[in-house]
Amino acid sequence: MDAIKETDFKNLGEKKKGKVRDIYVQSERLILISTDRHSSFDRIIAHIPYKGAVLNLSSAFWFEKTADIIPNHVIEVPDPNVTVAKRVKPLAVEAVMRGYLTGTTSTSIWTRYQNGERVFGGVTLGENLKKNTKLPEPIFDPTTKEDTHDRALSLEDLVNEGFITGELLDKVKAAALALFKRGQEVAALHGLILVDTKYEFGVDENGRLILIDEIHTPDSSRYWKLGSYDERLANGEEPEYFDKEFLRIWFKDHSDPYKDEVLPDAPPEMIAELSRRYIEIYETLTGEKFSIDESLPPEERMKKNLAKFAI
Repeated sequence: MDAIKETDFKNLGEKKKGKVRDIYVQSERLILISTDRHSSFDRIIAHIPYKGAVLNLSSAFWFEKTADIIPNHVIEVPDPNVTVAKRVKPLAVEAVMRGYLTGTTSTSIWTRYQNGERVFGGVTLGENLKKNTKLPEPIFDPTTKEDTHDRALSLEDLVNEGFITGELLDKVKAAALALFKRGQEVAALHGLILVDTKYEFGVDENGRLILIDEIHTPDSSRYWKLGSYDERLANGEEPEYFDKEFLRIWFKDHSDPYKDEVLPDAPPEMIAELSRRYIEIYETLTGEKFSIDESLPPEERMKKNLAKFAI
Protein backbone atom coordinates (compact mmCIF):
# COMPACT_ATOMS: atom_id res chain seq x y z
CA MET A 1 0.00 0.00 0.00
CA ASP A 2 1.15 3.52 -0.77
CA ALA A 3 1.66 5.71 2.29
CA ILE A 4 -0.99 8.36 2.93
CA LYS A 5 1.01 11.60 2.85
CA GLU A 6 -1.88 14.07 2.98
CA THR A 7 -5.52 14.46 2.10
CA ASP A 8 -7.52 17.13 0.29
CA PHE A 9 -11.26 16.74 0.72
CA LYS A 10 -12.97 19.97 -0.35
CA ASN A 11 -16.40 19.00 0.98
CA LEU A 12 -15.55 18.23 4.60
CA GLY A 13 -14.96 21.72 5.96
CA GLU A 14 -11.96 23.90 6.74
CA LYS A 15 -8.75 21.85 6.77
CA LYS A 16 -6.15 22.20 9.49
CA LYS A 17 -2.93 20.26 9.07
CA GLY A 18 -1.28 18.81 12.15
CA LYS A 19 1.97 16.87 12.32
CA VAL A 20 0.27 13.54 11.73
CA ARG A 21 -3.43 14.27 11.26
CA ASP A 22 -5.44 16.27 8.76
CA ILE A 23 -8.36 17.82 10.63
CA TYR A 24 -11.51 19.00 8.89
CA VAL A 25 -13.52 21.40 11.04
CA GLN A 26 -17.31 21.42 10.97
CA SER A 27 -19.74 23.30 13.19
CA GLU A 28 -20.28 20.53 15.74
CA ARG A 29 -17.78 17.86 14.79
CA LEU A 30 -14.23 17.23 13.60
CA ILE A 31 -13.16 14.81 10.88
CA LEU A 32 -9.80 13.48 12.11
CA ILE A 33 -7.77 11.73 9.43
CA SER A 34 -4.63 9.95 10.59
CA THR A 35 -2.06 10.04 7.79
CA ASP A 36 1.15 8.04 7.55
CA ARG A 37 3.35 11.07 8.24
CA HIS A 38 6.13 10.34 10.74
CA SER A 39 7.27 13.30 12.79
CA SER A 40 10.59 13.76 14.55
CA PHE A 41 13.03 16.63 15.07
CA ASP A 42 10.01 18.97 14.79
CA ARG A 43 9.49 17.96 11.14
CA ILE A 44 8.19 15.16 8.95
CA ILE A 45 11.05 12.72 8.32
CA ALA A 46 9.26 9.82 6.61
CA HIS A 47 5.94 8.27 5.65
CA ILE A 48 5.23 4.86 7.18
CA PRO A 49 2.59 2.72 5.42
CA TYR A 50 -0.31 1.67 7.68
CA LYS A 51 0.89 3.86 10.57
CA GLY A 52 -2.16 6.15 10.40
CA ALA A 53 -4.57 3.23 10.41
CA VAL A 54 -2.76 1.62 13.35
CA LEU A 55 -2.95 4.83 15.39
CA ASN A 56 -6.60 5.44 14.56
CA LEU A 57 -7.74 1.85 15.14
CA SER A 58 -5.68 1.58 18.34
CA SER A 59 -7.41 4.67 19.71
CA ALA A 60 -10.81 3.30 18.66
CA PHE A 61 -10.05 0.07 20.57
CA TRP A 62 -9.05 1.96 23.72
CA PHE A 63 -11.85 4.52 23.57
CA GLU A 64 -14.30 1.61 23.61
CA LYS A 65 -12.40 -0.14 26.43
CA THR A 66 -12.54 2.97 28.64
CA ALA A 67 -15.97 4.41 27.86
CA ASP A 68 -17.21 3.29 31.27
CA ILE A 69 -14.55 5.47 32.94
CA ILE A 70 -15.09 8.72 31.06
CA PRO A 71 -17.07 9.80 27.96
CA ASN A 72 -14.95 10.41 24.86
CA HIS A 73 -15.28 12.47 21.70
CA VAL A 74 -15.88 9.59 19.25
CA ILE A 75 -19.02 9.82 17.14
CA GLU A 76 -18.05 7.20 14.57
CA VAL A 77 -15.03 5.44 13.04
CA PRO A 78 -16.17 5.18 9.39
CA ASP A 79 -12.75 4.24 7.99
CA PRO A 80 -9.51 2.72 9.35
CA ASN A 81 -7.82 6.12 9.09
CA VAL A 82 -10.74 8.29 10.20
CA THR A 83 -12.47 9.25 13.42
CA VAL A 84 -15.47 11.56 13.39
CA ALA A 85 -15.40 13.38 16.71
CA LYS A 86 -17.56 15.75 18.73
CA ARG A 87 -16.15 19.30 18.93
CA VAL A 88 -15.37 20.30 22.51
CA LYS A 89 -13.22 22.96 24.13
CA PRO A 90 -9.75 21.45 24.72
CA LEU A 91 -8.01 22.02 28.04
CA ALA A 92 -4.61 23.75 28.19
CA VAL A 93 -3.19 20.87 30.24
CA GLU A 94 -1.82 17.53 29.04
CA ALA A 95 -2.32 14.70 31.52
CA VAL A 96 0.94 12.75 31.60
CA MET A 97 0.92 9.46 33.51
CA ARG A 98 4.11 7.71 34.56
CA GLY A 99 4.46 4.18 35.88
CA TYR A 100 8.24 3.76 35.69
CA LEU A 101 11.33 5.89 36.34
CA THR A 102 12.50 6.29 32.75
CA GLY A 103 12.83 8.63 29.76
CA THR A 104 15.48 10.73 28.03
CA THR A 105 13.90 14.12 27.26
CA SER A 106 14.25 17.21 29.46
CA THR A 107 10.72 16.75 30.84
CA SER A 108 11.08 12.99 31.47
CA ILE A 109 10.86 11.84 35.06
CA TRP A 110 14.26 10.10 34.94
CA THR A 111 16.06 13.23 33.65
CA ARG A 112 14.43 15.39 36.30
CA TYR A 113 15.18 12.80 39.00
CA GLN A 114 18.84 12.75 37.98
CA ASN A 115 18.85 16.55 38.26
CA GLY A 116 17.77 16.36 41.89
CA GLU A 117 13.99 16.66 41.62
CA ARG A 118 12.14 14.36 44.02
CA VAL A 119 8.48 15.48 44.07
CA PHE A 120 6.37 14.60 41.04
CA GLY A 121 2.63 15.23 40.94
CA GLY A 122 2.52 15.34 44.72
CA VAL A 123 4.44 12.04 45.12
CA THR A 124 7.87 12.15 46.80
CA LEU A 125 10.42 9.63 45.53
CA GLY A 126 13.24 8.21 47.62
CA GLU A 127 16.98 8.46 47.00
CA ASN A 128 19.20 6.19 44.88
CA LEU A 129 16.45 4.80 42.66
CA LYS A 130 17.60 3.14 39.44
CA LYS A 131 16.51 3.86 35.90
CA ASN A 132 13.56 1.83 34.51
CA THR A 133 12.35 0.69 37.94
CA LYS A 134 8.66 0.66 38.71
CA LEU A 135 7.44 3.67 40.63
CA PRO A 136 5.83 3.05 44.06
CA GLU A 137 2.55 4.22 42.54
CA PRO A 138 1.51 5.67 39.16
CA ILE A 139 2.29 9.38 39.05
CA PHE A 140 0.08 12.08 37.54
CA ASP A 141 2.69 14.48 36.15
CA PRO A 142 0.86 16.99 33.93
CA THR A 143 2.38 19.53 31.55
CA THR A 144 1.09 22.69 29.99
CA LYS A 145 0.02 22.81 26.35
CA GLU A 146 1.63 25.92 24.92
CA ASP A 147 2.62 27.18 21.48
CA THR A 148 6.29 27.54 22.43
CA HIS A 149 7.28 24.71 24.75
CA ASP A 150 5.26 22.50 27.09
CA ARG A 151 6.28 22.80 30.74
CA ALA A 152 6.04 20.34 33.60
CA LEU A 153 4.43 22.30 36.44
CA SER A 154 3.24 21.37 39.92
CA LEU A 155 -0.50 20.97 40.36
CA GLU A 156 -0.53 24.20 42.37
CA ASP A 157 1.31 26.15 39.67
CA LEU A 158 -1.06 24.91 36.95
CA VAL A 159 -3.93 26.43 38.89
CA ASN A 160 -2.07 29.55 40.01
CA GLU A 161 -0.95 30.36 36.45
CA GLY A 162 -4.52 30.01 35.18
CA PHE A 163 -4.17 26.92 33.01
CA ILE A 164 -7.02 25.12 34.76
CA THR A 165 -9.26 25.41 37.80
CA GLY A 166 -8.56 23.33 40.87
CA GLU A 167 -11.91 21.57 40.61
CA LEU A 168 -11.37 20.59 36.99
CA LEU A 169 -7.78 19.51 37.66
CA ASP A 170 -9.05 17.12 40.33
CA LYS A 171 -11.41 15.57 37.76
CA VAL A 172 -8.62 15.30 35.18
CA LYS A 173 -6.32 13.61 37.69
CA ALA A 174 -8.98 11.11 38.76
CA ALA A 175 -9.78 10.26 35.13
CA ALA A 176 -6.10 9.94 34.15
CA LEU A 177 -5.35 7.61 37.07
CA ALA A 178 -8.33 5.39 36.22
CA LEU A 179 -7.48 5.31 32.50
CA PHE A 180 -3.85 4.44 33.19
CA LYS A 181 -4.86 1.65 35.59
CA ARG A 182 -7.15 0.18 32.94
CA GLY A 183 -4.44 0.54 30.29
CA GLN A 184 -1.85 -1.23 32.41
CA GLU A 185 -4.27 -4.06 33.23
CA VAL A 186 -5.20 -4.69 29.58
CA ALA A 187 -1.57 -4.37 28.41
CA ALA A 188 -0.42 -6.92 31.02
CA LEU A 189 -3.02 -9.42 29.79
CA HIS A 190 -1.33 -9.20 26.39
CA GLY A 191 2.25 -9.48 27.64
CA LEU A 192 3.07 -5.79 27.67
CA ILE A 193 3.84 -3.07 30.20
CA LEU A 194 2.22 0.32 29.67
CA VAL A 195 5.13 2.41 30.95
CA ASP A 196 3.82 5.93 30.50
CA THR A 197 1.34 7.83 28.38
CA LYS A 198 -0.45 11.13 27.94
CA TYR A 199 -4.12 12.05 27.72
CA GLU A 200 -5.87 15.12 26.43
CA PHE A 201 -9.23 16.30 27.65
CA GLY A 202 -11.86 18.88 26.75
CA VAL A 203 -15.15 20.11 28.14
CA ASP A 204 -18.43 19.98 26.25
CA GLU A 205 -21.21 22.58 26.14
CA ASN A 206 -22.48 21.31 29.51
CA GLY A 207 -19.09 21.57 31.19
CA ARG A 208 -18.66 17.79 31.17
CA LEU A 209 -15.10 16.42 31.01
CA ILE A 210 -14.46 14.54 27.75
CA LEU A 211 -11.49 12.40 26.68
CA ILE A 212 -10.20 13.58 23.27
CA ASP A 213 -7.34 13.19 20.77
CA GLU A 214 -5.86 9.68 21.09
CA ILE A 215 -5.41 7.08 23.80
CA HIS A 216 -2.72 4.45 24.47
CA THR A 217 -1.37 4.52 20.90
CA PRO A 218 2.25 3.62 20.05
CA ASP A 219 2.86 7.35 19.48
CA SER A 220 1.36 8.64 22.74
CA SER A 221 2.57 5.80 24.96
CA ARG A 222 5.65 3.78 25.82
CA TYR A 223 5.36 -0.01 25.94
CA TRP A 224 7.83 -2.62 27.14
CA LYS A 225 7.64 -6.40 26.81
CA LEU A 226 6.54 -7.86 30.14
CA GLY A 227 8.13 -11.32 29.86
CA SER A 228 11.75 -10.14 29.78
CA TYR A 229 11.47 -7.06 31.99
CA ASP A 230 12.62 -8.50 35.35
CA GLU A 231 15.62 -10.36 33.92
CA ARG A 232 16.81 -7.43 31.83
CA LEU A 233 16.43 -5.02 34.75
CA ALA A 234 18.42 -7.37 37.01
CA ASN A 235 21.18 -7.53 34.37
CA GLY A 236 21.32 -3.76 34.02
CA GLU A 237 19.93 -3.91 30.47
CA GLU A 238 17.33 -1.68 28.86
CA PRO A 239 13.84 -3.23 28.68
CA GLU A 240 12.60 -4.66 25.39
CA TYR A 241 10.41 -2.08 23.76
CA PHE A 242 8.73 -1.28 20.47
CA ASP A 243 11.48 1.05 19.42
CA LYS A 244 11.15 3.78 16.78
CA GLU A 245 14.50 5.23 17.77
CA PHE A 246 16.45 3.38 15.06
CA LEU A 247 14.96 5.66 12.39
CA ARG A 248 15.87 8.80 14.37
CA ILE A 249 19.42 7.52 14.78
CA TRP A 250 19.75 6.88 11.03
CA PHE A 251 18.75 10.46 10.23
CA LYS A 252 21.16 11.84 12.85
CA ASP A 253 23.95 9.73 11.33
CA HIS A 254 23.20 10.81 7.75
CA SER A 255 22.16 14.45 8.13
CA ASP A 256 21.63 17.33 10.51
CA PRO A 257 17.86 16.91 10.88
CA TYR A 258 17.41 20.16 12.80
CA LYS A 259 19.26 22.32 10.27
CA ASP A 260 19.35 20.66 6.83
CA GLU A 261 16.69 22.08 4.54
CA VAL A 262 16.28 18.77 2.70
CA LEU A 263 16.71 15.40 4.38
CA PRO A 264 17.78 12.17 2.65
CA ASP A 265 15.18 9.49 2.03
CA ALA A 266 15.13 6.79 4.68
CA PRO A 267 16.11 3.32 3.40
CA PRO A 268 13.06 1.33 2.23
CA GLU A 269 13.92 -1.57 4.52
CA MET A 270 13.77 0.73 7.55
CA ILE A 271 10.40 2.08 6.47
CA ALA A 272 9.12 -1.49 6.06
CA GLU A 273 10.46 -2.52 9.48
CA LEU A 274 8.85 0.41 11.27
CA SER A 275 5.56 -0.32 9.52
CA ARG A 276 5.82 -3.92 10.69
CA ARG A 277 6.44 -2.81 14.28
CA TYR A 278 3.38 -0.57 14.32
CA ILE A 279 1.24 -3.46 13.10
CA GLU A 280 2.79 -5.85 15.63
CA ILE A 281 2.00 -3.67 18.61
CA TYR A 282 -1.58 -3.16 17.39
CA GLU A 283 -2.12 -6.91 17.03
CA THR A 284 -0.42 -7.67 20.36
CA LEU A 285 -2.48 -5.12 22.28
CA THR A 286 -5.87 -5.72 20.75
CA GLY A 287 -5.61 -9.43 20.04
CA GLU A 288 -7.06 -8.63 16.63
CA LYS A 289 -5.59 -9.19 13.18
CA PHE A 290 -4.69 -5.94 11.44
CA SER A 291 -6.65 -5.89 8.21
CA ILE A 292 -7.94 -3.09 6.01
CA ASP A 293 -9.74 -3.04 2.69
CA GLU A 294 -7.19 -2.42 -0.06
CA SER A 295 -9.53 -2.95 -3.00
CA LEU A 296 -9.51 0.83 -3.49
CA PRO A 297 -6.68 3.36 -3.20
CA PRO A 298 -6.74 4.91 0.30
CA GLU A 299 -8.04 8.32 -0.82
CA GLU A 300 -10.89 6.76 -2.82
CA ARG A 301 -11.77 4.46 0.08
CA MET A 302 -11.86 7.38 2.54
CA LYS A 303 -13.89 9.51 0.14
CA LYS A 304 -16.47 6.76 -0.15
CA ASN A 305 -16.62 6.17 3.61
CA LEU A 306 -16.88 9.90 4.38
CA ALA A 307 -19.58 10.75 1.83
CA LYS A 308 -22.32 11.09 4.47
CA PHE A 309 -20.26 13.65 6.42
CA ALA A 310 -19.90 16.09 3.50
CA ILE A 311 -21.14 19.63 4.08
